[in-house]
Amino acid sequence: MSQNGIPSVNLADFLSEDPARKQKFVNEIGKAYEEIGFVALKGHFLSDELVENLYKNVREFYALPTETKRSYIIEGIGGQRGYTAFGTEHAKDKPEGDLKEFWHFGQYLEEADKPAFNYPENVSVNEVADFNQYGEEAFKNLEKTGVYVLRALAIFLGLDEFYFDKKVQKGNSILRAIHYPPITEEPKGAVRAGAHGDINLITLLMGAQGRGLQVQRHDGTWVDAIAEEDELVINVGDMLSRHTNNRLKSTIHQVVNPDKELWGTSRFSIPFFMHPVSEMDLSVLENCVSEENPKQFDDITAGDFLTQRLREIGLIK
Repeated sequence: MSQNGIPSVNLADFLSEDPARKQKFVNEIGKAYEEIGFVALKGHFLSDELVENLYKNVREFYALPTETKRSYIIEGIGGQRGYTAFGTEHAKDKPEGDLKEFWHFGQYLEEADKPAFNYPENVSVNEVADFNQYGEEAFKNLEKTGVYVLRALAIFLGLDEFYFDKKVQKGNSILRAIHYPPITEEPKGAVRAGAHGDINLITLLMGAQGRGLQVQRHDGTWVDAIAEEDELVINVGDMLSRHTNNRLKSTIHQVVNPDKELWGTSRFSIPFFMHPVSEMDLSVLENCVSEENPKQFDDITAGDFLTQRLREIGLIK
């Protein structure tokens, strides 16, 4: 257990040949997601060198002139690839734009698969030599980590271990490189990221070592979500919460503004939003419905749910 009460788990337990260790991981992560919706995970597939290199390249990109960054805005795709400018996105039901700008890397498909999925193409940055390479490498390693986390959750839910595999492989996942610029004037109600639940199945966040990210407990209190340097913070998103009838909880979280003496500093964050293929049926699982927990959500596909939520947060007009 971390200092702020967020459970810490190690993927090496699940990957071991020891059935008891594997089941221990399943029990720990399942219980954590039933109770708070967040864990700190060791034993993932990201190397320290990759994390360091990606953050270095992300910082270089955001140091580019505004007009250069804006040249990577791709119109008509709801910000799914390339650059999204400062203040564009906002939390659901919150009119103020978040104090951030961000970049999206998307799924990497073989040429033969592209017509079937119709995802927007990834956008290449010309001014930062290794930006695209490290983005792709991080995307693939985070996706691999996420597949194993979902396998553990499938076992916990009483499903086949590989239930989620075909639903997330070649899924509509997003790696988001976020820059929260220095705050130059009183924000007038805006925060770096307003209180929200994530849209997707699970989110894997690299580099959550500094203060800023906060998680809301079920009693309404907010706690800092700070991970060790070798840990990812992984939370349940709204799609998985719907699919499990809120047995696995999508926890509300936010990124608060720093103390005033730190307004002059930037914050960088790189979450991986693990999405399924658009046709995944998010209807509530039958074994998650009971007299004590009746069905809470209407039937919907992942693609329709994503479109609905992108409208609510201002990325699709």
